[in-house]
Amino acid sequence: MSEFPALKAAQGRLEAKNAELAAIFEEAGPELDMKQVKSVSDPLNAIRSLHEEINALGVEVDELKAVQKAADYSSANRGAREGEREEKADEQREAAFKSIGDAFVKSAAVKGKLGPQGPVAHLDVDLKALFETGGSAAAGDGWPPETTRTGKVVDFATRPIQVTDVFPTGSTSQQAVVYMEETTYTNAAGEILEAGTFPEAALALDEKQSPVRKIAVWLPITDEQLEDESHARGYVNNRLPFMLRQRLDSQLLNGNGTAPNLRGVLNTVGIQTQAKGTDAGPDAIYKAMTKVKVTGRARPDHVVMHSNDWQDIRLLRTADGIYIWGSPLETGQPRIWGLPIVENDVIAEGTALVGDFRNFTELVSRRGIDVQVTNSHDQFFIQGKQAIRADMRVALVVYRPTAFCTVTGI
Repeated sequence: MSEFPALKAAQGRLEAKNAELAAIFEEAGPELDMKQVKSVSDPLNAIRSLHEEINALGVEVDELKAVQKAADYSSANRGAREGEREEKADEQREAAFKSIGDAFVKSAAVKGKLGPQGPVAHLDVDLKALFETGGSAAAGDGWPPETTRTGKVVDFATRPIQVTDVFPTGSTSQQAVVYMEETTYTNAAGEILEAGTFPEAALALDEKQSPVRKIAVWLPITDEQLEDESHARGYVNNRLPFMLRQRLDSQLLNGNGTAPNLRGVLNTVGIQTQAKGTDAGPDAIYKAMTKVKVTGRARPDHVVMHSNDWQDIRLLRTADGIYIWGSPLETGQPRIWGLPIVENDVIAEGTALVGDFRNFTELVSRRGIDVQVTNSHDQFFIQGKQAIRADMRVALVVYRPTAFCTVTGI
């Protein structure tokens, strides 16, 4: 579906304001000496004003994109199958988020283990619902309160989920996501005289595919904990899904593509690169955005950057000691050139990634989380232990590599 006129107009205004701000930075030079700026009488106030306008326009663009995404989804799913899909999705979400642990302890996975159905059973959890809800159970689940302790478990300090949410999601029933890529586009359209010969255009398509990969993990649990539903719920709620999603979070950027790894965006052949060189960090990012727009024919929607690198940019000051990127009193989503900053420590320090994630990537699930429980592992049977394992199958598709550009040396 084509862009809403309002979205296109807002993007145009955002690009125009970005260009004005970039021109001021260019005049100021790498040292950000505002005395060199001649195009405006008060460079600092101009920067602050433009920065506020750009942030406001960035928020407006994001909101309009969300509206269009909802409209696109509604249009794509309109028809006789819509009610059936929604009913099925509701059932899956209910099974997944009573929470995941609730569904687990009430499922055939546990009942099969403790009853006559055998030592192994399964629980399937829809992966799309997991992504959309953030993957964790509601507050209050986990280890139950006891008289000798508060019931609170302080999780180990580990990296949270940081980049997954910028990737749109889909599903497939195949072992690979197969699609066609237009590799030749020759537009010969032109004006002709009466009875003239029509110019011939040329198009060519190649079949591309991205394989589905499995991410898996398992945890031991004693018979007693499994029989105590609250403890079993805590295992499944608090850690198994998080471990899978944390690994996926890393693979989406850094996966090397060698089986069984996903191929992350940073290792996708054909993405562009912009070296920082002697530029200021914001200038290098703006140039990367321009490459995405001009060469990639795309609209960048996020900047993925290590928190330490964003800190360096956020704390930039003029030669007079004034903060360039806004007052320390500012709150809300950090932005640069109107684009949201995805702060994380998945990406290596010194490298940023600018791209059009919304239109040219897709995180596709072949199957959601499958949870199994068994005592058929090593000496677990005689030790009174169970093994709970979980896995999911997903694929990452980067439809247009040139819609992404790394900024190196930042």
